[in-house]
Amino acid sequence: MSTWRLKWHKLTHWEYWPFWLIYYPLFPVWLYYSIKARSFFFFNAANPSMKNGGMAMESKMEIYKLIPKEHIPKTVFISKEERPEVALEKVLATGISFPFIAKPDIGMKAFGVDKIHDKDAFQDYFTKTPENFLVQELIPYTHEVGIFYVRKPGEPKGKITGIVSKKFLSVIGDGRSSILELIKKDPRSHLQLKALQKKFGFKLNQVLDKGKEFILVPFGSHTRGAKFIDDTHRLNEELLEVIDTICSKIEGFHYGRLDVLHKSFEDLSKGKNFSIIEINGAGGEATHIYDPKHSLFFAWKEITRHWGMLNEISITNHKEGHSYLSFKDGRAMLRANGELEAQLKII
Repeated sequence: MSTWRLKWHKLTHWEYWPFWLIYYPLFPVWLYYSIKARSFFFFNAANPSMKNGGMAMESKMEIYKLIPKEHIPKTVFISKEERPEVALEKVLATGISFPFIAKPDIGMKAFGVDKIHDKDAFQDYFTKTPENFLVQELIPYTHEVGIFYVRKPGEPKGKITGIVSKKFLSVIGDGRSSILELIKKDPRSHLQLKALQKKFGFKLNQVLDKGKEFILVPFGSHTRGAKFIDDTHRLNEELLEVIDTICSKIEGFHYGRLDVLHKSFEDLSKGKNFSIIEINGAGGEATHIYDPKHSLFFAWKEITRHWGMLNEISITNHKEGHSYLSFKDGRAMLRANGELEAQLKII
């Protein structure tokens, strides 16, 4: 695909627009909710058990500690102050084996997440990652969904406000084209070309057999090329019961998105064969908006709808004694988050 066609595709598909371009037009809405709460950083009170309400700069490890252990992958915290060889021994001693997942303890948008295949790859990851990180066992399920959950304080049962299925970035062989050529045929993968070349190198010259799928990015991250599909219509009472039962056991959690790997949607709805790989709090997006079939106006409607629920929950919790962030601390959080994002992007 030519450069100009690729640029035109980005311009005409809002899902590729920068974050600020999507969200800045909604600033008056956020200002309205801030006035209602009498705080610009009201979200801090939404999830009292999470640092900053789960908006940014929160430790993933601390959130995993809140979730019932049977529903999360085996996870090990790695301090950058440790020696790499000692850290790896600690990981292997828990029963986690290669390949496994490594990701920043404080991170966002799957930046810095990688699949580690051997000792050398672990050493390389340890060296280049700027902060403490987590190692998790590789979950064998190949399907991922994001489930947005909201429960107002005092209500006995919450609700699911959005479900997104995530199709990992991949190419399908035709028996003639190299992986590189296949990547360039699809704008979704072509836009990830630089990162893919850095990761796979000469392997991209390999020709795939006809019909063979090659997973380019095994993570359900929109910023790394995954296609998001709005599956909210698949919501059923069984699934709500499963998610509500889990979330009701997470102290101080009222608003956010659960990212879940599962064997099948049917099994997930029955509470079988799934693992929660992450929970995002106040900063979690209702990512079903990124389904290519949805317009920007649909996205704006869903964003403002969820902000309204976030605002209501925060105000209620604030009345119960949970604090908002001060303007000074809020600005410091955003600044630190921006600096960390810049560091993680280059891993």
